[in-house]
Amino acid sequence: MKKKHQNIFFLFGFLLLGLMATQLDFAEVWQGLTHAGYWFVAILVLWVFLYIFNTAAWQLIINASRSKEVDATPQERGGVNFWWLYKVTVSGFALNYATPGGLMGGEPYRIMVLSPKVGTERASSSVILYVMTHIFTHFLFWFLSIFLYLLTQPLGVGIGMVLLAAGAFCVLGLWFFMLGYQKGLAVRAMNLMSKLPFIKKWALPFVTRNREQLDTVDRQIAALHKQNKRTFWGAVSLELACRVLSALEIYFILLVLTADVSFIQCILILSFTSLFANLLFFMPLQLGGREGGFLMSSAGLGIAASSAIFVALIVRVRELIMTGLGLLLIKLGKS
Repeated sequence: MKKKHQNIFFLFGFLLLGLMATQLDFAEVWQGLTHAGYWFVAILVLWVFLYIFNTAAWQLIINASRSKEVDATPQERGGVNFWWLYKVTVSGFALNYATPGGLMGGEPYRIMVLSPKVGTERASSSVILYVMTHIFTHFLFWFLSIFLYLLTQPLGVGIGMVLLAAGAFCVLGLWFFMLGYQKGLAVRAMNLMSKLPFIKKWALPFVTRNREQLDTVDRQIAALHKQNKRTFWGAVSLELACRVLSALEIYFILLVLTADVSFIQCILILSFTSLFANLLFFMPLQLGGREGGFLMSSAGLGIAASSAIFVALIVRVRELIMTGLGLLLIKLGKS
């Protein structure tokens, strides 16, 4: 990646990160971190570990898309170093967290930095396919959590209606992405963007200029899914394991406050909170949505509102620290 582009991503991300940090009450943050103690360090270590799952899933997809064409260069046929990809993964997620709309920062960065190593088309298809898998796993996690709730929690009429609506939403999402895996999603996504206000002025000319490349990317996505089922389900399994294990963060935080908490409760809190926060994808770091999700999900499981607020605070601080670390990694090491 050119140094100019690297600096743009770095400065843009830190500008947004600084803006979000000003929204925190630093006295409250310090009090919360003091109360959390060594558990906060454990949470940071946990997330360093969890990003390994994300990186492994992406590397599976990249290796599965390895070019076999005669005119491909040896570099384009080669693999990608895992720890270099880990650095790019953390930086990509940091840009997504800091950017309104989520995918507006991290995915272009990933494509630009990976293209010199594997070629533009392979980089684009692997990034799009990874994002599809990442989002598909969100829907799968939410859907499976509905059954987990039904098996472990009492069911009332109100919560039953909520679960029914959430289940319909998840089924629709899973169907949409399975269709995208079979036929590709690049052209459809760009065609959709070309109909949106403000974005369409940029998207329509882009689709017209790059129709052939987008068609190629879609063919590669469809071929990868059709020919590499093991890779697809391997990547989904890694991403799903990451979702489940990330509930340990909530478990660690609640252990600071009470011993009367189960890991299953934490999975359910994470599932509902992430669903609610992702519905507000247009907010940087899902500001407000994450906190509201914690309050509602914790109340539904009989956990005190004060505990939910404490969890939301610690998670928000962890996100800011990991986002800052990811942005710093953009400048560290070779691109």
